Amino acid sequence: MTHYLPHYLALGLVSGFVAGLLGVGGGLLMVPVLVFIFSAEGFPADRVLLFALATSLAIIAFTSLSSVRAHHAHRAVNWVAMRRISPGIVTGTLLGAWLATLLPATFLKYFFVAFLFYAATQMLLNIKPQAHRGLPGTAAMFAVGNVIGMVSSWVGIGGGTLSVPFMLWCNAKMHEAIGTSAAIGFPIALAGTLGYILSGWNATAMPAHSLGYVYLPALVLVALASIFTAPLGARAAHKLPVATLKKIFAVLLYSLGIKMMLSLT
Repeated sequence: MTHYLPHYLALGLVSGFVAGLLGVGGGLLMVPVLVFIFSAEGFPADRVLLFALATSLAIIAFTSLSSVRAHHAHRAVNWVAMRRISPGIVTGTLLGAWLATLLPATFLKYFFVAFLFYAATQMLLNIKPQAHRGLPGTAAMFAVGNVIGMVSSWVGIGGGTLSVPFMLWCNAKMHEAIGTSAAIGFPIALAGTLGYILSGWNATAMPAHSLGYVYLPALVLVALASIFTAPLGARAAHKLPVATLKKIFAVLLYSLGIKMMLSLT
């Protein structure tokens, strides 16, 4: 294990900076890199993606709090939308984490890679939906929350790739869509972490230092390192060509997706 501790620290430094710089991408970067590290450490091949998804969500549960506080301070969080979508978010994420342990590993792998390509394309082409309406009713918000939560639990992210376009579609301004999405990411990460812990609680042949499917050394080191670099990335966003960097990051995501397809079995 100690041989890979610097890898976790490096991942935390990079993913924190990227998340602060681009506003998205922390989980999209963490999951494939964690898959590669966990595979090298000898984790069970049929469950390595589960460990990566669970650990990524656990890291986001810790790191998202500072983001939510910052957006709230700028009055960029629509707490009404947050309260209305949260019940669906929680049930969808918990259900998704449970289903992930029952689904074939190949399905989960290709689902993640397909989503990675979708997110990269969205970022590369800067696709934004046109505003069509206000927030839907309670039942529709519950249904949307279930979908966002379930998909997020299968790809190990805080849901920004889905919730930001949804908020824009509901006529939110960009800063409000991003701030509300950051707030939505916390219950996604919390429920997903709990779901993967419970799903893996009685599993056999688990690596040492794991809590369910959450690998604690990676959680601690990546979260601690990313806390330091996320504010640096946020400050750099005002000085660097973010639009160009998003395109470069999108190409990186394509590369990681292709590598996952070739390496996972």
